[in-house]
Amino acid sequence: MSIDKYETLNQERKIQHTKRKVAAYCRVSTDNEDQANSFESQQRYFRQYIERNPDWELYEVFADEGISGTNTKKRKEFNRMIACAKNGDFDLIVTKEISRFARNTLDSIFYTRDLKKHGVGVIFMNDNINTLDGDAELRLAIMSSIAQEESRKTSERVKWGQKRQMEQGVVFGRSMLGYDVKDGKMYINEDGAKVVRLIFHKFVNEGKGTHVIARELREEGIKPMRVKEWQNTVILRVIRNEKYCGDLVQKKTYTPDFLSHEKKYNRGQEEFVIIKDHHEPIISRELFDKANRILDEKSLSQEGKAKHSNRYPFSGKIKCGCCGSSYVARYKTRKNGSRYKAWRCLEAARHGSPHVDKAGNQVGCSGLSIRNEDATHIMYLVTSSLKYNKEKITNNLLAIIKSIIAMDTAGTDSEKLKSQIKAIEQKRTNLIDLYTSGDITRDEFSAARAKCENEIAELQSVIDSIDKQREMIEKQQELVAEITEAMNELINGVEYEDDFYKEILDKMVVNDKDHIDVYLNLLPLKWSYTVAKSVNCPQGKSLKKAQAPEMEHFRGFSTDIG
Repeated sequence: MSIDKYETLNQERKIQHTKRKVAAYCRVSTDNEDQANSFESQQRYFRQYIERNPDWELYEVFADEGISGTNTKKRKEFNRMIACAKNGDFDLIVTKEISRFARNTLDSIFYTRDLKKHGVGVIFMNDNINTLDGDAELRLAIMSSIAQEESRKTSERVKWGQKRQMEQGVVFGRSMLGYDVKDGKMYINEDGAKVVRLIFHKFVNEGKGTHVIARELREEGIKPMRVKEWQNTVILRVIRNEKYCGDLVQKKTYTPDFLSHEKKYNRGQEEFVIIKDHHEPIISRELFDKANRILDEKSLSQEGKAKHSNRYPFSGKIKCGCCGSSYVARYKTRKNGSRYKAWRCLEAARHGSPHVDKAGNQVGCSGLSIRNEDATHIMYLVTSSLKYNKEKITNNLLAIIKSIIAMDTAGTDSEKLKSQIKAIEQKRTNLIDLYTSGDITRDEFSAARAKCENEIAELQSVIDSIDKQREMIEKQQELVAEITEAMNELINGVEYEDDFYKEILDKMVVNDKDHIDVYLNLLPLKWSYTVAKSVNCPQGKSLKKAQAPEMEHFRGFSTDIG
């Protein structure tokens, strides 16, 4: 290539880089009127600043208003600016100072490095830093650390001030059902207070459960606050809220990291601010205490705990054939006083039988409930009807299990290792003779002795492991026998608990007592069952579970749906 060609390329480069596209970034921390004015003035300033430079061309002013600079995750305009920079839309970013760009040292270094890789520099005007300069990263790290420390101190000052105000009775938080919060004080909102009193009356005096109360409030057309509709969890929060009897507990949440601003529930990590008889109560303390005693008694019993749990094996697996809703677990009481678990359509549990509520909506469902023991028994019938080579399955599974629990004992002669330890111990004893005779120095003696002790410790650790392996190998045959027995029970149709059936069940659709359909994972078949009225069913497959009282009998058949 001739020299003229190189000169031509240089000229083209100068022409191409005559105008650099420049973006600006600004941010204000609060949303008060003065800062809002500052926000507008910052944008105006950057536009004028860039336009005054003849080599620069304004691309866009990116601005985040009222968002903290300690974390970049929620700064939409900042993140959009970074994306545009990586896309090559502009060449340079101008911002006022590091604290406006990021008060987090890690973010400052990460983003400036990343931008530099894409050929985009950042100019911090007040700090006199251009990230394209050679020493920019060192100065940036120092200034970012200072900004981060200032942010930490500010956070500590704010938290200290807030706690002092809380101790003086100032309320931090927003309005809630029954109370309006204005200027740090709580005022009763009578419309909401009536609903609160109604909830406590239904729960304590009428003995209704939280699910029933939520359903009745929905049917009466009463709207909840800040949630879409009444749920039992909303009722529980109302009953547990100490504010309704006049007490105030603050600092229920805290911010462990000033950089992320992520709030966490306070489980005793920080001191609560507690003020009794702080404001006018909506209900009496006696009624509040009685309601919470009832809740505590329910939560102490295992059945009470399970009633509100969503971790049942059949959860999400049983579907209503009438409305399509999932079934939820409920506990019911028999005539003899014993309790049993049953599954009920969620729509029916929430709204009862089909009807039109006060808002004119069609709600409720006629879907029938099914006992957990019946669902388990149906799954037993399904698995019993499967046809497969039981012996082949057993042998294959055992081969896999044996290969997993088998231990490699090759090269693990503990007697040989013990001989090595004795040799090293003798070597360690000889070191004393070498040191006392002056053949080695004190430092050499210490180093050699430490080496011997480490080798002995490592060998002893291996011997201990071998001993443990031998103990496990002795129990291996017993373990294999237990596994074999368990597999034979599964394959030969022993009725198991819900956990086993959960893994193979895709869904169980309850249309009515005459139509219960079962679909298994990965199998193109549908099993249909109906409740039989007698033990001798002409179509067969009717079994009785003797242990379960009032057990239904089922008959069924399978259909290929592949």
